[in-house]
Amino acid sequence: MIDFGIDKLALIGAVALIVIGPERLPKVARTVGVLLGKAQRYVSQVQAEVNRSIELEELKKMKSGLETAASDVETAVYQNLDEVKQAGDGFHDGDHSLADGSTSSHHTPYTPYGGGYTPPRKNWRLKKATMPMWYKQQNGVRRHVQSGAARVARFRPPGAGPR
Repeated sequence: MIDFGIDKLALIGAVALIVIGPERLPKVARTVGVLLGKAQRYVSQVQAEVNRSIELEELKKMKSGLETAASDVETAVYQNLDEVKQAGDGFHDGDHSLADGSTSSHHTPYTPYGGGYTPPRKNWRLKKATMPMWYKQQNGVRRHVQSGAARVARFRPPGAGPR
C-alpha cells in the first residue's frame, strides 16, 4: 500500500497541528483512525471474498474433472461388460434372460438390493455401543453423563455440607 515513514508522519502531524489547531486535533485524529480501521476491514473482507470465489472456481473445475473421469470409467466398465457378455454368448444356448425372467438389451443402473427389496430402517436410538462394557470398566472410561453440580456433590467430603 502507501509507505509512510516516521519523517513523513511527523510532517503530516505538524501540518495538521498548524491547520486544525490543538483543540480539535485529537477528535480529528480519532475520526481518521476509525475511518482507516473501517477501510482496512473492508479491504480484508473484499480479499476474503475474492479468495473464496477463486477456491470455488477451483472446486468447480475439480468437480467437473472428477465427473468426466467417473463417466469415462463407467463407459469403460460397460464396454468391458459388453465384451464379456458377447464372449459368454457362445457358451449359453442363446438365453439372454436375467435372473428375474426379463430380457435386457440395454444397461440398467445398479441397485444395491435388487429390484423389490428395501433394507429395514435402523433405529439410531437402539444402536449398541461399539466399545464393550468390560473394556470401559477396565480402562476407566466414563459410562454415564453427570452434570457438574452432581459431580461436585458426589465428590464433596463428608461433613462439608451443601453450600
